[in-house]
Amino acid sequence: MSDAEPAECRDEELRAAVLAAPERLRALLPGLTDEAVRAPSALPGWSRGHLLSHVEGVAHALARQAERALRGETVDMYDGGRPARDAAIEAGAWRGADALRRALADALDRADAAWRAPGPGDWTRPVRYRDADLRAARAAWWREAEIHTADALLGPGPADWSREFCRHTLDFLEPRAPAGTRLTLAATDGGERVAHGTGRPLTVRGRLTDLTAWYAGRTPPTAPVADSGPLPPLGPRP
Repeated sequence: MSDAEPAECRDEELRAAVLAAPERLRALLPGLTDEAVRAPSALPGWSRGHLLSHVEGVAHALARQAERALRGETVDMYDGGRPARDAAIEAGAWRGADALRRALADALDRADAAWRAPGPGDWTRPVRYRDADLRAARAAWWREAEIHTADALLGPGPADWSREFCRHTLDFLEPRAPAGTRLTLAATDGGERVAHGTGRPLTVRGRLTDLTAWYAGRTPPTAPVADSGPLPPLGPRP
């Protein structure tokens, strides 16, 4: 895309990517069984039921950011804050597959409607999420949908992430660069080179999807390799 192309073209491409992401998760729901719901997810301490209940909750929460923003309002992500969010995940995790499937489908429907509604001039509307704008909330839903679909261990994984999504996620995760390190992430399957932080230079190489999974705190299919020594510890997620 050239710099001369209007911003709304980029917004439409991003909207398409954001709308497509949760559809990969939706396609997995018909095969969900009670046994599968109780099985572990990729997140330590969380069953697949916990993970899918979280996706349900964050879908509603971010959709609400969009709905209220279009009305000129801002609202907290979760009524009751983090404690209420955590309690809802724990309670929802123990539902049977049928109930969880219906609830998650409803949440994905709401998210789909919410992210179809904004027009080209709406993306700078303020939201309470990170005290940012509607564009940031949309990007958050993109990350939640793509990463947690992989975390569900139902088929799609990091290797299925698009290059555009990987580049976006690496940029978002810039604060994870280790202190005192100029960390360069170099894709061995493309031309991407992303540099974060300042200090001692260190290059980590791998496929772009593997670099992104590692930087997001996940276990990639093939671990990236540092040019010298082991992979560095990363800072907290932003």
